[in-house]
Formats: sequence, C-alpha cells, structure tokens
Amino acid sequence: MDLRTLRYFVAVAEELHFGRAASRLHMSQPPLSRAIRQLEADLGTTLLNRSAAGVSLTAAGATLLTEARNLLAQSEQVRARVTAAASLTVGILADSTDPGIARLADSYRRLHPNVTITIREADLTDPTCGLRSGLVDVAITRAPFDRSGLQLHELRSDPLGAVLRVDDPLASREQLKLADLADRPWFQFPPGTDPLWQSFWNAGEPREGPIVRAVQECLQAVLWNGTIGLAPLGHHLSAELVVVPVEDLPPSPVVAAWADPNPLIQTFVQLARTAYGASPE
Repeated sequence: MDLRTLRYFVAVAEELHFGRAASRLHMSQPPLSRAIRQLEADLGTTLLNRSAAGVSLTAAGATLLTEARNLLAQSEQVRARVTAAASLTVGILADSTDPGIARLADSYRRLHPNVTITIREADLTDPTCGLRSGLVDVAITRAPFDRSGLQLHELRSDPLGAVLRVDDPLASREQLKLADLADRPWFQFPPGTDPLWQSFWNAGEPREGPIVRAVQECLQAVLWNGTIGLAPLGHHLSAELVVVPVEDLPPSPVVAAWADPNPLIQTFVQLARTAYGASPE
C-alpha cells in the first residue's frame, strides 16, 4: 500500500464512481479498478460494494477513507517542510559580478523559491571553492584543476589577456604574445595550491613573482610592481589598468563542479547550463 494507491482509493471513495474517479485522476478506468482490487487483496477485506446500482463504501472502506485522507495530508505537510528546509551552498570563484551568475540566480530563485542558497566566495588558492573540504555543495569556478572525485561541466570559455598598467609600453598594443611577457614577474599562488591551476595562470612555464591570494591582490601587484596578471577579456577594471589579448594563451573555461550528484545539485547544474548558454551533455 503506497501513497499513490491511497490517492486512487480516495478518489473512488469520494466520487463513488470508477469512471468519474478515473477522469479526476487523469487515467483510464481499467488500471484504476485493478489498483483498488489489489489494495483490497493486500488488506484482506472488501472496501467497496459494487453493484448495478453503483458503488458504496463498506465499513472497512469508510475507515480507510478517513485514515487515507489523514495520511495524504501528512505526506503533503512533510513534502512542504522538506522543501522549505532544502538548501544549497554554492561556491563562486573570486568574481561574483559575472553576468552568468546573475542570470543563474534569477532563474533559480523563480523556479525554486523554497530552496535556501548560501554563497561562499573563494579566493584564488582553491579553484574547487571548498568542494574538496566539504564547505560547498556545488561550485561555479574556472578550470583546469585536479578533478579527481569531482564532476565538471563546461559552461563557457573565455579568451584571456594580460592585465597591464595604462602607461605600460605594451598597453597600446592590440595583441600580445607570451614571448612579449617573458621577462616580467608573474603572480604566484601560495605553496600547496593545485599545480594544474598554478601552471595554467603562469602559461605553463615556471615563473617568479609576488604571491597573491585574491583578485584584488593580483591587480594591486600589477599597479605597484608591473607584475603580469591574466584576466578574461571584457572584465571591467579600474581606469589605471587595461587588458590586452594574448593570442597564444588558451582560453579559461568556466565550469560547474560538484561531487554529490543529488537531484538538487543536478537541477542547479542544468539551470547553470542554460544561464551560461552551454550545450547539454
């Protein structure tokens, strides 16, 4: 005896007519009749009197109707409480001003108003945004990084450029190559940072430069020391800085990353694909 069968029985008991009950349940009559027969067999008693004059409840049927109504009402209360308690912690890497995040927040709020979302903005030292340490359920971040034990879906791929001071001799160039930047200091992440992540932001070469942990620290390193920073093209920077495209840099993929493929996370990732214009898997 399950909730679906109880819903079938309540419909028949209230309508006292199999045809009307089937129409109310948006199903055909034969499977409804079979379900009620099976329910009677499971309970070992007759619930409905069937005759040419119509359908009526037996004493057992009347008792079950009262109990079934209570059970179904309780199940809806449980569903409402569980939905209200549902929550996700979302990790975002460094830049929550990305328009994709704004679109995702808007669509998720409209479709899932009862899910509480907590945002954790991570610094540049952890590209998983806390996934590995269990601080978040799902992350909107950038690859590449060690993805063992994680699932990733690419949402967008951004071309990169070098962040320079406006008075830098290279700032007026329309495009740069990595060779143009070879003699400059490049920002470094602290020891223990994912090596794939560090290598990507150093364009695959061993570099030297100041250690940074956050986007603002990177920008300040450029302003104060002429350090080479990298940023996606189109990001808004202060008037003292420019981003010049670097033609031989690979693009930076924006990804959704998660470890536990539960339904709440899967729904979030699907909406993220839509918000970022990504193709489905």
